[in-house]
Amino acid sequence: MRYFIYLAYDGTNYHGWQIQPNGASVQETLMKALSTFLRCDIEIVGAGRTDAGVHAKLMIAHFDFEEELDCKTVTDKLNRLLPPDISVFEVRKVKPDAHARFDATYRTYKYYVTTRKDPFNRHYAWRLYNTLDFAKMNEAAKILFEYIDFTSFSKLHTDVKTNNCRIMHAEWTQLSEYEWVFTIQADRFLRNMVRAVVGTLVEVGRGKMTLEGFRKVIEKKDRCSAGNSVPGHALFLVDVGYPKEIFE
Repeated sequence: MRYFIYLAYDGTNYHGWQIQPNGASVQETLMKALSTFLRCDIEIVGAGRTDAGVHAKLMIAHFDFEEELDCKTVTDKLNRLLPPDISVFEVRKVKPDAHARFDATYRTYKYYVTTRKDPFNRHYAWRLYNTLDFAKMNEAAKILFEYIDFTSFSKLHTDVKTNNCRIMHAEWTQLSEYEWVFTIQADRFLRNMVRAVVGTLVEVGRGKMTLEGFRKVIEKKDRCSAGNSVPGHALFLVDVGYPKEIFE
């Protein structure tokens, strides 16, 4: 029997979602808690990978267990076993062939920036020291919808078969006088893609890159032509979508 786990985590103390040979990961921490409760080794597959320091307000993962589980009890027990920076919202039974990664129809990320020093969001927003033209950055963001190959925003030497992604939403929104958030949704994301997109949009906002220059970055299909990757601590995975048919 297969189950989905809906969880959130503060990624500050982890080397990303995926199990690492030399560092703590969210996946490993969750697997240990689940294996301890179910008293057997449990493998967990996530909807995607988040990099070191990146957070998730909603991540989905699946696991298999041969017996019927009381999902409410599993949720409660996991929250007792997990550290304070990982929380399970729900455990839900799905069809046996449902897959947290391959069945996902979209993922949504948010990247937060702030223009002033704030001790209460220093771990969750990237502080900017320059004034940015967010209107121009939104014009550049619209260009993303015209393309599907985002090699220029992908980490080099990855093992994926294609760098094609379908962007569904990409927009900067002002939250307060000092805070902005970039929301991006796509059917899939490449390694480091969101942070590279944001870094390149910031180049547009600083006046160092034109809209035509942003377009050329995409068309070059060369990571070296794009902007730097922005820090991971301000990035959040906030939603993952699935077709209704996979649920019991």
